[in-house]
Amino acid sequence: MSIKISSQFDAGAIEIVNATSANAIDLNIRKDSHADIIQWFYFRLQGAQAEPCTIRLLNAGQSAYPKGWEDYNAMASYDRINWFRVPTSFDGEVLTIEHTPAMDSVYYAYFEPYSWERHLELLDRAQLSEHVRMVDLGSTVDGRDLNMLVIGEPAEGKKKVWVIARQHPGETMAEWFVEGMLDALLDPAHPFGRQLLKESVFYVVPNMNPDGSVRGNLRTNAAGANLNREWFTPTMERSPEVFLVRQKMHETGVDMCLDVHGDEGLPYVFVAGSDALPNFTPDQAAAEKAFADNFMIASPDFQTEYGYGKVPFTDEVLTMGSPYITHAFGCLSLTLELPFKDNANDPDPLVGWDGARSARLGAAVLQPVLQAIRALK
Repeated sequence: MSIKISSQFDAGAIEIVNATSANAIDLNIRKDSHADIIQWFYFRLQGAQAEPCTIRLLNAGQSAYPKGWEDYNAMASYDRINWFRVPTSFDGEVLTIEHTPAMDSVYYAYFEPYSWERHLELLDRAQLSEHVRMVDLGSTVDGRDLNMLVIGEPAEGKKKVWVIARQHPGETMAEWFVEGMLDALLDPAHPFGRQLLKESVFYVVPNMNPDGSVRGNLRTNAAGANLNREWFTPTMERSPEVFLVRQKMHETGVDMCLDVHGDEGLPYVFVAGSDALPNFTPDQAAAEKAFADNFMIASPDFQTEYGYGKVPFTDEVLTMGSPYITHAFGCLSLTLELPFKDNANDPDPLVGWDGARSARLGAAVLQPVLQAIRALK
């Protein structure tokens, strides 16, 4: 049987250059569907069982984040449920995966995918809870549903907590995080979940970029928009996802927000705040620090030593989700970054950072969220 490379499935993305023999498979990482962003890959290899395979991604050096390939190992799976890391090297231009498949069919991906079908199952499972109401905010550029979960009963004095994820669709760890958070929040036996339902209402958008997710994009929607640069002046034509979510935020108000992402280069879990804003206050700085300190206690996977450096204020700052939300509502709003690689504080050689670990972090976030809303005046 000859080998075959394919990617015509949910989130699949690759370009075939040469695939005539297992020891010389040459591929290119495909651009985002409507933008010149090269990073996300997800493809299937058939017909190479027990053969040592050398898979070269020839244009990796031209990717949006070439530092993302340093100390990186690609993910692989035989069943799209259990994912593991495979030996991968980068010479500055070409990313090379070396693997001998144990099965006839194997999938390789930049990170463990989170499928559109699983997204719908997550929404459906959540709405079965008596505490949850599913809201259709509208439609994406491609006509997919943009859904929000309202968790808890709005009432006087309850804090409004917003959680959004996957503005950048290839950052699938963000929706794994939300899945873990939702499962804990809706678990009747979870003490932090029970308390949060008494004291707050959650507004959760598990997938801000459905079109990019299905198309196999890393960073953009079906109109080529980077949603995390659309918050100041979103439009229904270019960025309906941000337009609709921002509109709903202004209807409900926001007391706290987490915008969940993945970082290609840094092998750590960390947050980025809104300290670049000219009107950033000492009280807001103290709230950010308290959240980070409490998160470190709740989960050793979180840390504060490594992250983004301080940046000066420019017009671009208010186009990003977290700073815009802090600016608009005066609230604690943080960008939470999870790694594509591994957590260097506590590495796992077999799977690195993965979906399950992202979900456990999502469950752990309930404690610092509860502490944060209780600190609000």
